[in-house]
Amino acid sequence: MQFTTTQKSTAAWCLIAVLVVLALRLLGPVLTPFLVAAVLAYALTPLVNSLDDLGKGRMPRVLAVVLVELVFIAMVVGLFLLIVPILSKELPLLREQVPLLADRANARLTPWLAQFGIPVALDVGSIKTAALKYLNANFEETFGQLMSSLRLGGSVALTIIGGAVLIPVALFYLLMDWDKIVSRLVELVPVPLRAGFDSFTQEADQVLGQYLRGQLLVMLVMAAFYSVGLSLFDLDLALPIGLFTGLAMFIPYVGFGIGLILAVLAGLLQFASLKAFAMVAVVYGLGQVAEGFYLTPRLVGERIGLHPLAVIFALLAFGQLFGFVGVLIALPASAVLLVGLRRARAGYLTSGLYQGRAS
Repeated sequence: MQFTTTQKSTAAWCLIAVLVVLALRLLGPVLTPFLVAAVLAYALTPLVNSLDDLGKGRMPRVLAVVLVELVFIAMVVGLFLLIVPILSKELPLLREQVPLLADRANARLTPWLAQFGIPVALDVGSIKTAALKYLNANFEETFGQLMSSLRLGGSVALTIIGGAVLIPVALFYLLMDWDKIVSRLVELVPVPLRAGFDSFTQEADQVLGQYLRGQLLVMLVMAAFYSVGLSLFDLDLALPIGLFTGLAMFIPYVGFGIGLILAVLAGLLQFASLKAFAMVAVVYGLGQVAEGFYLTPRLVGERIGLHPLAVIFALLAFGQLFGFVGVLIALPASAVLLVGLRRARAGYLTSGLYQGRAS
């Protein structure tokens, strides 16, 4: 039985996919910073190339790389600095409001639960004492607990610190040599398969570009939604919390979770009532439904050709298989996989096996 060039190309890409899956499974924690750096390098290389072309003969490429990377790092740091005004305002209020919140919770919960025959006697004094002791703990105690936790979870701490150092370093070298790395990888492709490979990578590149633009659009829309939604409830910190929640969505679940916690805390300290929970339930509930079931499937899924159900399945499946790394790469990996499946389907439909011809 003779195999066509398309079938050979499909088989080769399937083998590569299997090897990538095995590598992610076995070396996931080690590959994480390099994988993140590679994704960032893919997204930022066009910008570096544009600056490099503008300054050809006058500005070395290393300067373009440094400029782009510094701007990107500044944007990421600026995003997390949105938390600073939130914490600087909430922490002092937290010390003042904890006793009042405990008294109000006891005054409201006890009679309400009593209506259902649930006798509850909260030791408000002990709760206030424990909370204030924790909030007013001296630096040495806090530092000691932090160091203890780092020792107990050393691998986690090492991963975080290592990633913070490795990602910028790996990103710099990848931006410097991205075109050379790609060209050397292309050279490894057998000449008979080169045409199919070039066609595949061009289509995958187009799909991934559409994914990145769609994801950016989702982040901007959700940042505006959360900011406006929290403002409608008269939350003082609506703008920084809303912007952070929306823009931090590039880290799936983590950004949303941190924004949710900040909104609950800010609402409790400002309103000191159930209005805080109602605000978060309405704004974040509607936001999660709109983002998960409409915006991401429509703005991202349709751009890369994935059905909304396929988007949801990809996030869950990759997250289950590869953890946090899987969530990060779920949609772009699915987009590339979709291109391969389209080509495999087209090859199958034109094959003798499908049409019933003898090979």
